[in-house]
Amino acid sequence: MPERRRIRTLTDLPASLRALRTPADPGFWRSPVRGARFTAVLGVVLLAGLTLLFVTGLLSYAAYNPDLNPVNDKTPGKGWLGFYLFSWPTGPHWLYRLTQGLHVTVGIVLVPVLLAKLWSVIPRLFALPPARSVGHALERISLLLLVGGALFEFLTGLLNIQLDYLFPGSFYTLHFYGAWVFLAGFVTHTVLKLPQAVRVLRNGIPRGEPDTLAAPDPLPATLSRRGALAMVGAGSLLLLITSAGRSFDGPLRRIALLTPRGGTDPGPGPNAFQINKTAAAVRITPADTGERWRLTVRGPAGELRLSRADLLAMEQHSAALPIACVEGWSTSDQLWRGVRLSDLAALAGHPDRPPGVFVESLQRSGSFRKAALRDNQVRDGRSLLALEVNGAPLSPDHGYPARIIVPAAPGVLNTKWVETLTFGEL
Repeated sequence: MPERRRIRTLTDLPASLRALRTPADPGFWRSPVRGARFTAVLGVVLLAGLTLLFVTGLLSYAAYNPDLNPVNDKTPGKGWLGFYLFSWPTGPHWLYRLTQGLHVTVGIVLVPVLLAKLWSVIPRLFALPPARSVGHALERISLLLLVGGALFEFLTGLLNIQLDYLFPGSFYTLHFYGAWVFLAGFVTHTVLKLPQAVRVLRNGIPRGEPDTLAAPDPLPATLSRRGALAMVGAGSLLLLITSAGRSFDGPLRRIALLTPRGGTDPGPGPNAFQINKTAAAVRITPADTGERWRLTVRGPAGELRLSRADLLAMEQHSAALPIACVEGWSTSDQLWRGVRLSDLAALAGHPDRPPGVFVESLQRSGSFRKAALRDNQVRDGRSLLALEVNGAPLSPDHGYPARIIVPAAPGVLNTKWVETLTFGEL
């Protein structure tokens, strides 16, 4: 038999096999849109947007006062990652509504930008060899952390906004640690790539240097790079229009069709504004909130049990405050009326300088059925054990017979169906 000829080089392959290209071959990628300037524009937008997301995300975490009490802390193993925590303020009263609304809205709007950026650099993910130098290896590792962290954070965040809790654990824990993994890749990649991106945006590709992101054998253009950027911008604008209204009442909420708290209005009446969980969903029954209900107040003065009539007989105060939740939705200011937490603290034996309070709900399961509030939150004159809203008694879904309302606090800390207040022991 004749000796089988060995294939030593690419030219020794049959023509049909030589025509096949793999993703590792630069010629595999033929879009004429890809290029260094296109990627740089997307990168600068993401640099600003992702920085804002990270900062507002940390503020959201701080707003829960996780270092105050274990029930507030969903990341007990955070260690030094909680170095920046501070006492969350009560003013301005719309602070959490702003920071968390920005966090969620910017995250949604950046989805087309992130996808376009990943598409623009995908050829580099398949480039061989995987690492040409120590610097190149560091860049590839940072890219892995950046891409993996970004996709994880965006996916978990979007699922949380849609109330689809499909995570293999607590959203708070996963999103918190995922953010720090993402930050490691983000900072490293920014340090390595930002100078190059700025040079490309200012001066373009230097003459004689190849555009390593451009296709070496592009197909005929059907869309310019400016047109592609315009499409990405249009996608972001569409997401903004159909989601941002969940933070506003009226017409804007009705067009926020992509979020659970958008679309249809909750109906007429003083209690007709958005809610998180209904009484039925957490199995609160009329028997739990009827005539036999009593509020237990504990402190140095002992234990007091107050009926709703007792609370209504105390001095009543009003405060115009919104409800704002971690999913990014909020209401406009509602007019709440009830007893100041500081007055209840005085009854419990703290007449001069009210301390923090541990709040327990009739709700028997679920996160934040118990929560702690700081002393500055108790002392604020707008912090109430609310009995009424907009001139009417609370509805069952809004926390009847009594609920907490505190300025600038996340919605879950405004505990509904309050059963016990313990002042001073957190």
